[in-house]
Amino acid sequence: TEGRIETVHATSVAIDGRGVLLMGASGAGKSDLALRLIDAGAMLISDDYTRALAEGTLLMLDAPDNIAGKMEIRHLGLVDMTPVRHVPAALAIRLDEKPERMPEHIPTILIAGIAIPLVTLSAFEASAPVKLRWALRLHGLGDPA
Repeated sequence: TEGRIETVHATSVAIDGRGVLLMGASGAGKSDLALRLIDAGAMLISDDYTRALAEGTLLMLDAPDNIAGKMEIRHLGLVDMTPVRHVPAALAIRLDEKPERMPEHIPTILIAGIAIPLVTLSAFEASAPVKLRWALRLHGLGDPA
């Protein structure tokens, strides 16, 4: 898997140096949730598409060069943001309107040959950014800073 690259339809942010992929269909709330997380201190890695690169046991997240530092804010258009680059992935979030209330276990998703935990959340709940931070603390890979 070393050096394997995959482009994923996901918005990604860094929280305390740990990458989180926000995955879901168009309109599922990827950019909306990312914007709320950024407002609370997260940093943009990439909006809408994220480049994932396998490096040993780590999955590193980055923006494709053509969209680095750009984020679409619905109703406002494309805005410039300072992105962070080359961040180790800790967690993937699948955005769904009706996630399971009490999941029995947390599955993983394989990206560029590396498995990372996959948690399902509803993007538009007011508590979604807080739930995401809890998911990162409880299930995310790497050192919870």
